[in-house]
Amino acid sequence: MSVSDKMEVGNLPVMEQFLTIQGEGFHSGRSAYFIRLGGCDVGCSWCDVKESWDAQEHPLHSTAELVERVLETNTNFSVITGGEPTMYDLNDLTKALNDNGIQTAIETSGVYELTGNWHWICFSPKKFKPPVPSIYEVASELKIIVYNQHDLKWAEEHAEKVQSSCALYLQPEWGKQDEMMPLIINYVKQNPKWKISLQTHKYLNIP
Repeated sequence: MSVSDKMEVGNLPVMEQFLTIQGEGFHSGRSAYFIRLGGCDVGCSWCDVKESWDAQEHPLHSTAELVERVLETNTNFSVITGGEPTMYDLNDLTKALNDNGIQTAIETSGVYELTGNWHWICFSPKKFKPPVPSIYEVASELKIIVYNQHDLKWAEEHAEKVQSSCALYLQPEWGKQDEMMPLIINYVKQNPKWKISLQTHKYLNIP
């Protein structure tokens, strides 16, 4: 699905939505309502939600429907993820959430221009498709998935491009964590500007 195929503003393909605990990165441990949008053309070979890739397989939901579901919970924080959420115009959704006192965060590979109003922008670039240059200026958090040793060098290349205020995280790819974790631990010891991100929701056995 291409950017030109974006859904009508206010209607988004939703693979799943649920209240959970944010498991990764800066906001790890925080109550969060996740909205996982369908549609992605990045094609990560190790993606753990490949069923999200085809937007046509997921039902459309209006902004009003999504906001109502969030407000049924006690959380004040909503994470928009995917798939690749920047494929869509997210101005209406984020404005409606913000107007109702909900802070908004996005998890993106940064391959399309960002829309929406965000309290937190988690930028996780992938080798399979390059990000747009503008994402480096606005990223709150740079999260690099470490699949092999070369990814540590690749992480530094991206760290040089983000703002100095951007939080830096290295996260082992789940299927390779036994192999990659010792490398990451040692790297962070030697390079303390980085922190380790773990997928704690998987340890907790929650979505």
